[in-house]
Amino acid sequence: MNSEKKLIGKKTKRKDANNEKEPIETKVEKTEFYKDDDIENNEPNTIIQDKKSKWINRQRTMVLSSRKVTHQERHLMKDIIDLLPHAKKECKIEKNVAKDELTEVCSNHNCNNCLYFEHRKREFILWIFKNPEGPSIKFQINNIYTLKEIRLTGNCLKYSRPLLSFDASFEVFPHLKVVKELLISTFNTPNNHPKSKPFYDHVLSFFNVNNTIFFRNYQILNELSKKFCNDDDISKLQLVEIGPRFSMTIIRIFDGSLGGKTLFSNPFYISPAAIRKKNYNSFMERKNKQFKNDEEMKVLREKSKGKDNEHSWLYD
Repeated sequence: MNSEKKLIGKKTKRKDANNEKEPIETKVEKTEFYKDDDIENNEPNTIIQDKKSKWINRQRTMVLSSRKVTHQERHLMKDIIDLLPHAKKECKIEKNVAKDELTEVCSNHNCNNCLYFEHRKREFILWIFKNPEGPSIKFQINNIYTLKEIRLTGNCLKYSRPLLSFDASFEVFPHLKVVKELLISTFNTPNNHPKSKPFYDHVLSFFNVNNTIFFRNYQILNELSKKFCNDDDISKLQLVEIGPRFSMTIIRIFDGSLGGKTLFSNPFYISPAAIRKKNYNSFMERKNKQFKNDEEMKVLREKSKGKDNEHSWLYD
């Protein structure tokens, strides 16, 4: 009886087949501009598997510095890491022990390239080398402007693949050919890297002017529309600087990692110690010249004492 009362007390709702609403079909527009050409399937698992299988170029770059770096140098290193999806960070290493430990650190992280920022008393040094056999290049870094210092209008997506642009002089001089190969292997993002984006939206440019290499980062911007399309004209695209910016002066090129036989030495490079010595010598020359003039004036004053000279007031 209780079960019958419960059944009678409940109100049942009947659904008619005619009153049911049909599901609405939504059409999704497919765009081909941001689509990777190498991937045809749209499932996320297959995309990851295809990227890993086609990620043939396994170049990795280790980025680290020595101790006592300034805040500006630390921010520059951070900006460079944000530009490289294939970069790996490591704690600071003392410059006295760097030559012995950097090779082991890079091999532990499977890094083929290394950027080592070395802080010295009056200059900032950048080492770029291939691990473990070399070659290596020693640069002097000047004119540093980080992203926080300069507020530029350009912007790009993080970890997107860059286009590398080099000056025509990199194909003329032999030592610049070596520099170009190392810069390409260090700053170029490998194809189908898991962290990289499948399109290009910025340019990393290297220009050689008066034996100094200038680094600039530009955004590729569409002049007419807000976003890129498949029918864009290349001549209507423009470049807007993003940052960071700095200049590099070649000091030496070695055949090994962080040293070895010298392949090229820059004759136009002047060390800060040589500049200080030159300034000190010029300062001492001025002092000696002034001292001689004072001695000559003192002798003339002594001679003019006790004599009637109409020009004696000049020596007082």
